[in-house]
Parts: sequence; C-alpha cells; structure tokens
Amino acid sequence: MSSRFASLLLAAALTAVSAPAFAQTYPSSPIRILVGFGPGSTADTLARLVGKHMEQVFGQPVVVENRPGNSSMIAADTVARAAPDGYTLFMATVAQTLNPAQTKSGFDLSKQMAPVALLGVVPNMLVAHPDVQARTLKDVIALAKSKPDSLTFGTSGSGTASHLAAELFNQKAGTKIVAVHYQGGSNQALTDLLAGRITLMFNVAATLAPHVKNDKLKALAIAQPKRAGIMPELPTMDEAGMPGFDVGIWIGLLAPAGTPADVVEKLSKAANDALKTEVVTKAMSTQGIDVLGGTPKEFETFIRADIDKWNALLAAMKKD
Repeated sequence: MSSRFASLLLAAALTAVSAPAFAQTYPSSPIRILVGFGPGSTADTLARLVGKHMEQVFGQPVVVENRPGNSSMIAADTVARAAPDGYTLFMATVAQTLNPAQTKSGFDLSKQMAPVALLGVVPNMLVAHPDVQARTLKDVIALAKSKPDSLTFGTSGSGTASHLAAELFNQKAGTKIVAVHYQGGSNQALTDLLAGRITLMFNVAATLAPHVKNDKLKALAIAQPKRAGIMPELPTMDEAGMPGFDVGIWIGLLAPAGTPADVVEKLSKAANDALKTEVVTKAMSTQGIDVLGGTPKEFETFIRADIDKWNALLAAMKKD
C-alpha cells in the first residue's frame, strides 16, 4: 500500500468519526442567532423566546444579534457565509424567499442554509370595507368579475408581501382588481381602507382583528392553510373556495449549509420542544403568532415550495 493511499484512508477514517464526536460534544460554547430585523420585531421576539429555552437545554448562552438592513438579507448573507458548525444560526422569514425572487440576487435559501425548524406564522387576513357588497370570498370574486372597477387592493408598496398577495389573488381568481400602493406602508393603507377610499386589503390578522370586531371592517378569510388562533371562527382561503393560497408570514430557524446532520437534529429538537412549553406558546399567542413546528425535512420542503410559488407568480406578472 502506497503512503499516499494510506494517508487518504486515514483522512477518511478521521472524517467518519469526527462528525459524530463533534455532535456528541455540541454545543461547547455560546450560540448566536442573527435576526434581520430590529429589537421588538416578531422575528426578534421569537428568537429570544426559543433561544432562552435552548439555553436551558444546552447549558450554553444563546445570544440574539440584530442585524437589520436590506430587508433582512444582510443577516441572511452573514449566516450563509458562517462556519457550518451550529454556532451561528439565522431566524429567517418569508423575506428570504420573497426578496431573492424579485431581485434575482442569486441567494437561494434552500441551498445556502440548512433548515432546522419552521417555528411559527403570523397569519394574514383578507378584509373588505363594510360597504363592499360581498359577504364571502366567492361574492368578492363574482363582484370583481361583474364590476371590475368597483374594487381596489390597498398594499404597503409595490413588490411587498401585501402587493404580491393581491396579485396571487388575481391570478388564482382570474380577476384584475387594481392594486393601490402606499409609500407610507400598511398603516396608511389601513387608514384609507377604514375610510372607504380603498375596498380590500391583505394585512396581519392581529392588526385587523380589532377593526373586524368593531364592525369597521369585514373579514373574508385567513390567507394560510390553517385557521388562525386569533380568529379561529374565520375560514381559510382554501375553505372559502381558493385552494393553495398561502401568504402567511412564516418564521423559521436555519443554520449554514453543511452543518452536520446530528447538530441540526439537536437544534431542531430543542426548538420544537420550546414550542411545546407554556411560556413560549402563551407569548406567541399574545404576539399573534401561530405555532407550527416540524422536522428539518418538512421545513426544507416548505421552503422549496415557497420559492417556487413566488417565482411562478413573478413570472406570470411579467407576462401580463
């Protein structure tokens, strides 16, 4: 046996035993979770809730670092380039599938990061002004087709999640409801919706629920596959007649691509266990976040589907 061949065999043997050995000792130092939004944001809140539980499980500090900028893509890029050792994690949101689809930046969440756990979702709701002559989602679609100029979607700006939700609605319903973009964001759009200057809007359910309960807005459907904890009586878009419609603001934990599978499993178990604790579930409910959870494989499938959804929608918009 040549010395070179023997060296290769030794290297292979060391590699084979090093990954399990590393996983057994992990973690042996503090873990960082980078968040692409500021303190107090939904992603930040969830990172701190889950991180605190992970501290108790691992016996190591879990430090949340806020790195806002470029719609949270600065933090995403930082983690994607970090060592794949499980000590630098990222709290991702729908921004990581939505923004690359629009900017063609080349960033691919499904390839550059290892999914750990899909933690939760902030449900979006479709609402209408009370003057709109429609009680159900099917009524809105019928009205939009019979009187195309009678309805408008308020959005928080061109290319935002609320805009693309409106475009996805048009695509699935075969309607051409005009989107009205507000540079002042969703608050300005909501003000005009309440005043009747626009007629429809997709927005966070927790924000809209008080106006629905005060009869200032008409709730039509929850824009995700599962009913929302904040308004469990409201049907989903699927139940209301538009299957496959999901524009919930998801939040999930990821590690750099190449992180050892055993380490990812440890992190996933700790994160999912956190979602079962009363302190975490209660805090999430207060924030209007629905608990999800699941395996790394399930999260990987979810991410791929989300990327495909936005890419297909944007391609269809270019053809129109």
